[in-house]
Amino acid sequence: PQAQISILTARIKEVTEHLKSNKHDRMARRGLIQMVGKRKRLLKYLEKTNFEAYKATLEKLGLRK
Repeated sequence: PQAQISILTARIKEVTEHLKSNKHDRMARRGLIQMVGKRKRLLKYLEKTNFEAYKATLEKLGLRK
């Protein structure tokens, strides 16, 4: 899941930048919300199964929890 989380984080950053200049792009906003939810679920799973990897992933990607 670490790879999936890092890929989602990169895509979330890209879509966030896109939405700064395209505020009315509703489909992009919907996709962003879905990606954030999926990343959250993956992080929760990683936290339960491998806490050390979870902490390392948060630190490496600069996410807060």
